[in-house]
Amino acid sequence: MTNRNVLVLDTTLRDGEQVPGAKLNTLQKIEFAQQLKRLNVDMIEAGFPASSQGDFHAVQQIAKKVGDQISITALARAVKSDIDAVYESIKLAQNPFIHIVLGTSNIHLEKKFARSEDAVMQMGVDAVKYAKTLLPEVQYSTEDASRSDFEYLWRTIEAVVKAGATIINVPDTVGYAVPEEFGDLVRRINERLKTLNDKVILSVHCHNDLGMATANTLSAIKNGAEKVECTINGLGERAGNTSLEEVVMGLKVRENFYGCTTRIQTKEILQTSRLLTHLTGLDVQVNKAITGDNAFAHSSGIHQDGLLKDKNVYEIMSPEEVGGEKMELILTARSGRHAFKNAVERMGFSVSSTEEFEMLFEKFITLADAKKEVYDHDVFYLVTEHLNQPQSRGHLYELASFQVVTNDQYPTASIELKKGDDVLRGSSIGDGPIDALYSVIKTLTDLDVQLIHYKINSISRGKEAVGRVHLQISCDGKTYTGRAMDTDIIKASAIAYLNSINAVILDQMELEEDLVEQ
Repeated sequence: MTNRNVLVLDTTLRDGEQVPGAKLNTLQKIEFAQQLKRLNVDMIEAGFPASSQGDFHAVQQIAKKVGDQISITALARAVKSDIDAVYESIKLAQNPFIHIVLGTSNIHLEKKFARSEDAVMQMGVDAVKYAKTLLPEVQYSTEDASRSDFEYLWRTIEAVVKAGATIINVPDTVGYAVPEEFGDLVRRINERLKTLNDKVILSVHCHNDLGMATANTLSAIKNGAEKVECTINGLGERAGNTSLEEVVMGLKVRENFYGCTTRIQTKEILQTSRLLTHLTGLDVQVNKAITGDNAFAHSSGIHQDGLLKDKNVYEIMSPEEVGGEKMELILTARSGRHAFKNAVERMGFSVSSTEEFEMLFEKFITLADAKKEVYDHDVFYLVTEHLNQPQSRGHLYELASFQVVTNDQYPTASIELKKGDDVLRGSSIGDGPIDALYSVIKTLTDLDVQLIHYKINSISRGKEAVGRVHLQISCDGKTYTGRAMDTDIIKASAIAYLNSINAVILDQMELEEDLVEQ
């Protein structure tokens, strides 16, 4: 008997991005989508295009850039304008499909819609019929399915399948289900669905509020689910979504039990996880399954002794299977262009021009001189930082030079900024070196911003380790993120703050362009 293939939809760019602080700009979304392409997911849910012009544009760009090989979808509520926004943003992809979501639980019907069961069901049917006039593939999600009355849930599924839905998605929207119960729900739906129309794909989408999203998803697969919706690192609102890497490796390690496989390139898992951490600044807990720093670490003497004798004593999978071996290759300032280029290409990055490569190589030499030993993940952050630099340099601030003097009385920062041809200089005192630094930057840029979150991490080893600063500021009621890395954490702090201020400026420029277009 051949193994059944399970389709994997990644919704990190839609559901995952709903985490506070995880907002990505269009360039970052495209970069992450390209990594999902290397990971070989079957489908990407690229966003919620009706929510904003920015989200619409990002979904459209993802459909253009990666939609040639991966099926692209986006979310719509059961209203015509949302469905139109999805269609217009994804239509350039090779295999696009529209995703419609509408609640089926009593609490949703009564509190959210204040309509009867039949009226809500009709909304869904009308939405599917309209979507079918635009694209042949339509997914229908029965929101809050795990708390819905089964017979009403089934009547809804039956009605939307007859209206033309080609994928039925059963979400555990609030993470209420338990594995035995959710598996049984999927089994019952699957039995009826195969009789109704055996070409319709049955999908699940689980949340992790009780820590059971992966278990519920695997239980659903065991009971007939043909497609799963996941996010990298389990990112998602509240306690997160089903973790893609856990489901994929669960199926791979326990293939004898599940009899299922995926098309995921598992050696890209760690790379994808680390890119997401870099882009969002949201770290993975060290003991997180598969992608945590300690997932393959063994400190117990008994475990180490067993591993030395035979890895299978305490390892059910090797770090190499998820790309772990990539992170331990060491470069130095003497490594040369060829070794550096090889490291960059091995990570899936393509350097488009000789000039761009030389710029990158210069940054690598500077880093290697400061750090002595450069690991693959240092190169990874170097390249992603370079790729994420905005193009509108004439309007944005750059750090020219700075000096910080710290003591227990008057910590002082002096700084020189460039904005196009303009040079701005100033100094300030503060409660500490970072406070002094940010005070003078705020004065020079003349923007009313408030720092709401600031975090420093080491992203590599040793006393010359590269420090990553991730921060958030608020301006005019919106939140903006700034990130930077350097072996000097004061410098990284200054650049991260400037990057967040530049994000404000870019956002204001986009708003002005939209107003001009209107």
